[in-house]
Amino acid sequence: MKNIILHTRGIHCLRLPNIFRIIAVVVLGSILLPASPTLAHHGWGSFDTNNLVYVAGTVSSDGTWGNPHSYFDITVDSNLPASTPSDLEIPEQLQDPEDSTRVKAARAYNGPHKELEVIIAPPAWSGMWGLDRPLEVGERFQGVGYISREDDGLFRPVVFWYGDDNTPVNQVLGNRLPVRAPLPGSSTDSGDSPTDSGDTPIMGTDVLELSENDKSGDWVVWTVFGVIALAIGVGGFFYLRRSNQRN
Repeated sequence: MKNIILHTRGIHCLRLPNIFRIIAVVVLGSILLPASPTLAHHGWGSFDTNNLVYVAGTVSSDGTWGNPHSYFDITVDSNLPASTPSDLEIPEQLQDPEDSTRVKAARAYNGPHKELEVIIAPPAWSGMWGLDRPLEVGERFQGVGYISREDDGLFRPVVFWYGDDNTPVNQVLGNRLPVRAPLPGSSTDSGDSPTDSGDTPIMGTDVLELSENDKSGDWVVWTVFGVIALAIGVGGFFYLRRSNQRN
């Protein structure tokens, strides 16, 4: 293996293998990664997380099945129910009342587009919850999620249902909604807990400014960075120790 020469004070001729140079490049890439558009796209920040919407339709394109996300188009039904149909099964990961209440209360999409582009999690994640293949053209699709702030023709679900059996597929990390926004029609102006038509307070109308999902990308990056930095430090220590013993 070729070596590079590193001259430092107190160490006149220290030979470091090229692997350390390669690792340094990886570390630098890890530092810069949070600023990349790809990582930013993994988060929910570019979507209107204050407004959960329900969409339904049929898959109208083969789309892309792969990493970092899968894409396909749907033709939106001309007549949508007012909100999420009550007979749709909420996946186990979103059955906490704070989340399931919001999913069930999502208002029907009323935007200008007859077709929407749908972005879902990569195959490895969707496959964990039952979808191990691309959706087929003409297949039934229903979803609850968010419209992009930057492109109102782009929809990203937190959960979706596919096929004639309405199989549910979880799409969130941390098993909770990215933001538990106020429920439709609720008000917190008076400082009291809003209620439904009865006397039971509706749970969780507080807005979380930054959710665990929003921070997950940075957490993963800095964890990887920390592991690599630790590996460099440990490897460098033993390399120097071995070099000193030889000398």
